Amino acid sequence: MTTSVLVSTLIGVAVLIAVATGVLAVFGAPHRWAPALAVLRGMLQLAVVSVILTGVITNALWVGLALVVMFVVASSTATHRIGWSGSHALMMFSAMAAGIAVTLVVVFTTGAIEFSARYVLAIGGIVIGNSMGIATLAGRRFTEMTIDQWDQVEGWMALGAAPRQSTRDLARQAVYSALIPSTDQTKTTGLVTLPGAFVGAIFGGVSPLEAGRFQIVVLAGIMAAGAVTAVLVTLWMAPVRVKPVPLR
Repeated sequence: MTTSVLVSTLIGVAVLIAVATGVLAVFGAPHRWAPALAVLRGMLQLAVVSVILTGVITNALWVGLALVVMFVVASSTATHRIGWSGSHALMMFSAMAAGIAVTLVVVFTTGAIEFSARYVLAIGGIVIGNSMGIATLAGRRFTEMTIDQWDQVEGWMALGAAPRQSTRDLARQAVYSALIPSTDQTKTTGLVTLPGAFVGAIFGGVSPLEAGRFQIVVLAGIMAAGAVTAVLVTLWMAPVRVKPVPLR
């Protein structure tokens, strides 16, 4: 990367951050600096990770360690989004681990993608990141719906329904809502968006057909991991006996 390219990149990012922050400030939205801080943090983290991965991307042991770190950060982030507690941490860890494990086992045992350190890192990182988002959406949506419809939940329990039965429909709706972004991304791929994995593979010299094959495996993996994760999260949260505390 030349100096001029680096400077141009930094200028472009700075302008985009200014646009996002300015629009939010004019509108009066709370936490207007959050997007800017997120981009700056992401830049720093990517710079560090890029340097580290240069030396470990072909080493299976280091790739495994990198995935563990990604998973711990992802599950911790998802937990914080629904309110930190030991129970929530165990829930997110277990649900995400199950969804991710099932997906990676299927992808590599079927031969859909070559089992190598490079591909394990690439697909593992993508699936972990998307599982984090889906887990967060499922947990937050279930909590918000339970609060909004608490009178209905109490009514069911008053009639003798078990706590899990009283929130069964809310849990199902929360799973559906959590999967909407991934579902929409998948069904509009190639028409509305060109996913990062697809574009990156082409930039790396892979043929469009091979890049497309890789991308569809990734998208299917995201959907599988997300479905398992969302269902497990809502199943864990479903037995509600007292009205949840509103999320921040």
